[in-house]
Amino acid sequence: MSVMTARIIHTSIARPWTEVYDFASKPQEMPRWASGLSEGLRPDGEDWVTSGPLGEARVRFCPPNTLGVIDHLVTLPDGTAVHNALRVVPNGDGAEVMFTLLRQPGMSNTDFERDAAWVQKDLKQLKDIMEKRQNGTEG
Repeated sequence: MSVMTARIIHTSIARPWTEVYDFASKPQEMPRWASGLSEGLRPDGEDWVTSGPLGEARVRFCPPNTLGVIDHLVTLPDGTAVHNALRVVPNGDGAEVMFTLLRQPGMSNTDFERDAAWVQKDLKQLKDIMEKRQNGTEG
């Protein structure tokens, strides 16, 4: 397999990075900000399962850690496995959240750009939730 085109999509959040990580790394909270998981995740052994337009996908998260890593492997109904690298790192008194989007084999430029915009929208939603918490308007 050749090296895929990659794009790092990121956002800065005015909240301590550990608070962002603690929230963002919980699979049960992800549907609140990760729109691709809007149907929710349900535990199934070591994996989590979500339903989508193509059927059920399995998601396996890396173990909780002190490094801000929220990597997860998504296995689609056809068996395709997609590694999603997601990081939360300190940025001053706040956090930087970074998602590495990899252009999958056979993906058009249009689809890659659409996916990048989707990820950016999701990270904005995470930012909005976390910064509203700071202002006491989100629980």
